[in-house]
Amino acid sequence: MSSMESLAQLEVLCEKLYNSRDSAERAHAESTLKCFSENSDYISQCQYILDNASTPYALMLASTSLLKQVSDRSLSLQLRLDIRNYVMNYLAARGPKLQNFVIVSLIQLVCRITKFGWLDDDRFREIFKEATDFLALASQDHYLIGLRILNFLVMEMNQANSAMPLSLHRKIATSFKDQFLLQIFQISLTSLHQLKSEVADDLRRVPISLALRCLSFDFVGSPVDESSEEFGTVQLPASWRPLLQDPSTVQIFFDYYKVNDTTVSKEALECLVRLASVRRSLFVEDPARSQFLSHLMSGTREILQTGQGLADHGNYHEFCRLLGRFKVNYQLSELLSVEFYGEWIGLVAEFTTKSLLSWQWASNSVYYLLSLWSRLVTSLPYLKGDTPSLLDETVPKITEGFITSRINSVQASSDLDNPLDNAEGLQDQLESLPYLCRFKYESSSLFIINIMEPLLQAYTARSRLPAPGDVAELSVIEGQIAWMVHIIAAILKIRQTVGCSQDSQELFDAELAARVLQLINITDTGGHAQRYQELSKQRLDRAILIFVQNFRRSYVGDQAMHSSKQLYARLSELLGLTDHLVLLNVIVGKIATNLKCYAECEDVIDHTLALFQDLASGYMTGKLLLKLESTKFIMSNHSRENFPFLDEYRCVRSRTNFYYILGSLVFMEDGPIKFRTFMEPLLQIAVNLEASADVAFRTDAVKYAFTGLMRDLRGIAMATNSRRTYGLLFDWLYPSRMPLLLRAISLLTDEPEVTTPLFKFMAEFVLNKAQRLTFDSSSPNGILLFREISKLIVAYGSRILLLPNGTDIYARKYKGIWISLTVLSRALCGNYVNFGVFELYGDRALADALDISLKMTLSIPLSDILTFKKLSKAYYGYMEVMFNNHITISSVLNLDTSTFVHIVSTLESGLKGLDTGISTQCASAIDSLAAFYFNNITNITAGDNPPSPAALNLARHIGEFPSLFPQILKTLFEIIIFEDAGNQWSLSRPILSLIMISEQMFSDLRAQILASQAVEQQQRLSQCFDKLMTDVTRSLEPKNRDRFTQNLTTFRHDFRAK
Repeated sequence: MSSMESLAQLEVLCEKLYNSRDSAERAHAESTLKCFSENSDYISQCQYILDNASTPYALMLASTSLLKQVSDRSLSLQLRLDIRNYVMNYLAARGPKLQNFVIVSLIQLVCRITKFGWLDDDRFREIFKEATDFLALASQDHYLIGLRILNFLVMEMNQANSAMPLSLHRKIATSFKDQFLLQIFQISLTSLHQLKSEVADDLRRVPISLALRCLSFDFVGSPVDESSEEFGTVQLPASWRPLLQDPSTVQIFFDYYKVNDTTVSKEALECLVRLASVRRSLFVEDPARSQFLSHLMSGTREILQTGQGLADHGNYHEFCRLLGRFKVNYQLSELLSVEFYGEWIGLVAEFTTKSLLSWQWASNSVYYLLSLWSRLVTSLPYLKGDTPSLLDETVPKITEGFITSRINSVQASSDLDNPLDNAEGLQDQLESLPYLCRFKYESSSLFIINIMEPLLQAYTARSRLPAPGDVAELSVIEGQIAWMVHIIAAILKIRQTVGCSQDSQELFDAELAARVLQLINITDTGGHAQRYQELSKQRLDRAILIFVQNFRRSYVGDQAMHSSKQLYARLSELLGLTDHLVLLNVIVGKIATNLKCYAECEDVIDHTLALFQDLASGYMTGKLLLKLESTKFIMSNHSRENFPFLDEYRCVRSRTNFYYILGSLVFMEDGPIKFRTFMEPLLQIAVNLEASADVAFRTDAVKYAFTGLMRDLRGIAMATNSRRTYGLLFDWLYPSRMPLLLRAISLLTDEPEVTTPLFKFMAEFVLNKAQRLTFDSSSPNGILLFREISKLIVAYGSRILLLPNGTDIYARKYKGIWISLTVLSRALCGNYVNFGVFELYGDRALADALDISLKMTLSIPLSDILTFKKLSKAYYGYMEVMFNNHITISSVLNLDTSTFVHIVSTLESGLKGLDTGISTQCASAIDSLAAFYFNNITNITAGDNPPSPAALNLARHIGEFPSLFPQILKTLFEIIIFEDAGNQWSLSRPILSLIMISEQMFSDLRAQILASQAVEQQQRLSQCFDKLMTDVTRSLEPKNRDRFTQNLTTFRHDFRAK
């Protein structure tokens, strides 16, 4: 406190820190007060503040500072115990008088200390007894503080902490669960009974919250995903069985649901959801499970009868979740065995029907109800016995209610928040519908057709009108048809035979599909052909595409054709579609129409191309497509005149996908002639660009034409997946087209909208996937290709380095640099170039590319490399290739020592990062560097050749900066010992290489690590280090490396054991 004039001054600063609206004032207060949380010398000052401060903000500062000290610093055992005892006594003496947020902060502090010290000393575990002592005090305030301590203790024990290894967290959580969790849950139930009547609602919130935390505990080391409906089974231990078999346990939560406080009632339902999800095996005997289920159904029946509390949205949602859990965790036969099942299922059906009518209010909750009904329906075939399930009467009503609610929702939907625009929400809504519809498929399909027919008639009539007429009315019709198409698409996605034969199901499928296929012929005729800008029309076409996608998966293809004769026979009668080839022609015709007409709607274009790609990527469907006239038209006329979306800037990304699909189809057929014919429009664009003057290259028209060409070529390059197909594209490009690329990069270096597509094309073109870049043994193509890459990299790098840093440095510079590094990295490790040729014949292509790429990387501060994820991946990938494959010829070792050390330090920073992929790349690069040092400097003997210039340079760097390797070794050991690294095998490689360089370096690090540990642990940990090098020889042979990796795994396990 010496820097402060008085405690009053500190209180003023605290007031500003937590309350000031002036950001500069808050920042000044924060910088002045941060010493309390960063310096352990201030811990005693925090205690002084707690004892003497009069404002809650000063108390809050002291508490949060202590929490940060405990979490981030390794404090001594006695100091942690002293802080813990002090805070517990402080809460007992002054707790009732403190502000709520101060109490919460102090409880968090004592719970954090308890968790971090749980395995260090049994005195930390006394918190349970001390919390129950609070409950025994006469004061209601103390009673609540005791419950809150238990509440936060359960939360702290269940929650992983970044400052603690995950394995240690699980060990502590398991110990706590086994020792105290059941007792704490019993305390919560006792408190719930005691506070049941004549207390304020806010008092009831604490025990109900405590019960919920206990039931939400991670019992098996696999955290519950609360965002998922399928949060699985609650794996309560067997010791909890008597408590759950006691009827009062379930009843108390139903009683608390009836209170007026919606927070309490919602958490009561959440507890019931978890109780309904308890593992079946917890109940050893069936009667016990049946009694438990009966009690849950009885409670929900009462809520369904009275409707109490369901006007609150939170309660309503949780109640739907509770109903949904009944069929997740219990069999239909068990539900049927409950005495009042008939009444219960009728009430649930009525509740579901009402919920469907209130869809907008309950849209997120209805999912659980529909899921319940679909599970009931799908389990019906496995039901034994004669007890009626009553599903025959209830399910068709629910199905019809769902469909009607969707049709009626169109009137109310606005363009801003239309459910048809939410793909994920649509999937959730329609996921259960197929099972419900197919349960009584004949009546369901007839109901759908009766709705669909009048809509189709109205839509057809509107297409014949000379003018669109009432646009709003037409939009409603399109919206309603879109919903019906989505519903039919969902039904056809699932082929399931329940309730009727497969043949009859195919006939009903054909009836429904015929309506949508009929619609395809209408949507692009008459007045509808003028409505491509309208959102309702776009939604309808998206629905048709989803239908086609689902229908194709079920009924298109050779196998499907032979097994679906009934469907095609009926389609032939209705529409004249005799087989899937005729049907495919209709589908591809729709694809072509969409690509022609939706020039400005990126969403429909993307959906259309996704369907086209799925058709083209299948072997059989791809071959069938090539027989179709509509496909031949697209492949022969893929120009901007025929497909205007190629000219739209908003659809530029779609160009690559379009040409990837066309390329895949072209390469299905052998023959360079067809390929050259297909490339003719692109060749014309390239020739026109080559004829353009340098000045014209800066015009928007030329830039757009060039970037379009690059995107198109990238798509075609992506489609080349064999040596033959790659050779066709390579011969088209080299040598005649490559000067155009070099010219563009030289003239437009400062235009990232040009350089980015160019480099992305080259990154794909030089990638040796599926060994497609395999040239003949006498072919120089690999070397020639790398020379072209080198020219592009050098031309770009030499110019980009001269440009000033603009406001958006990532877009203007870094993006181009990381993509160019990716191009070079892929070329360097593609295994299609003998790089020794360049030095042997005095060719500077390799040296210049490495030199300029290194300069580009050095121009970027480390902070920026670590900030931008894509830049980071490209940088470390490049460094891995440099150190692994080109350390003897790269420019890295020729740099001055400070720059070399900077580069190696960036690798150390990458090791410490959270990205496992980058950490592995850095470990590989460091291993290569250390192994090179060991093999060429440390391990050299008298008869060997003299060290190479690269080895001498490395020795000079290490001589000038001897702490480089020891620091990296220390970092690696800290990661292995104290963190849960997922790439331990990769990290073990550089550790051995560094140990081999200098045993003294390893001995010094060992002494340093042991000195930092508690005295009583040092002998055991010293033995761990002794075992680490057991049977490890002084070599970097693969067997020796594997042996060391095994030893390191054992070392890590033994070192972390307490």
